[in-house]
Amino acid sequence: MSAVLPNRADADGRTHVSLAELIALGTGIGRTKLLPSESRAVGSGGHPSRLYGRGMDYAESRVYQAGDDVRRLDWRLTARSGKLHTKLFEEEREGRLLILLDTHASLRFGTRRRFKSVQAARAAAIAAWLAVRTGEKVGLMAFGAHDRLLRPQGAARGALAVCGALAEWDALPATDRTESLSEALLRARRLQHAASRVLLLSDGFSADDEARQHFLELKARARVGVLVLADALERELPPPGHYPLEHDGERRDVVLLAERQRREFQQALGRGSARLEAIARGAGLRCRVVDTRDDPLPAVGSLLGATGGQ
Repeated sequence: MSAVLPNRADADGRTHVSLAELIALGTGIGRTKLLPSESRAVGSGGHPSRLYGRGMDYAESRVYQAGDDVRRLDWRLTARSGKLHTKLFEEEREGRLLILLDTHASLRFGTRRRFKSVQAARAAAIAAWLAVRTGEKVGLMAFGAHDRLLRPQGAARGALAVCGALAEWDALPATDRTESLSEALLRARRLQHAASRVLLLSDGFSADDEARQHFLELKARARVGVLVLADALERELPPPGHYPLEHDGERRDVVLLAERQRREFQQALGRGSARLEAIARGAGLRCRVVDTRDDPLPAVGSLLGATGGQ
């Protein structure tokens, strides 16, 4: 797959992904950067800690402890303090971000500004640009209507490859293929490629009860964030009125007048996002919700541990 594809004539950035927009998002990030990844080594307190090994990056020196490698003695500090000290070296690890992209048909929906699928692509592109700015490699896995994989790549070519894949996959013919979130997470664990971060982008309609356990297993090996994509009608009670909805070329008018009728409609539309948010928070994961009108950068940056501003 080419990293940069010709922009399609119908790629309006509303119902179809605009490759030009995804690439331009990289220049709009400003000075936003990701915080360094923590290792997944867990100490007695159950919290992630840095690994110290035979890497080339000097971390610190501490008082000698029984069992320390005598070849790592810090002779200068030992001479100054009169006590044996050992040099510690932080293990060098290349950060990797794996983005899980939901491509189910339910994301091809939107009543404000753009489809959820387009917003998901914008969020994925922002995540990719953030990651490569700090030297991380970035990969992309699609699940749901399409089963695709872009293996991790680094530097600008990695972000460009993600943008190209997002535009190419968005242009694929629609399918009725479905995949539960638990199946997707299991596949992600097998294809994790030693990722230190995992970011899920989904509207939650594929979420199932088994997903929580798979989240916990994935969380044990990587920092996991969940970005829930939602439409305004899925998050807010719609005002009374007539709502034209189109599906598979068929257009219908939905009349919503009574408050109970409008509330039931909103709850039906929003059950996916509510379910995914509940599962993610129940598993102790970082979770943010964005609707199709939002700028995804603050939410994506928060999930990936970004710092700084534009």
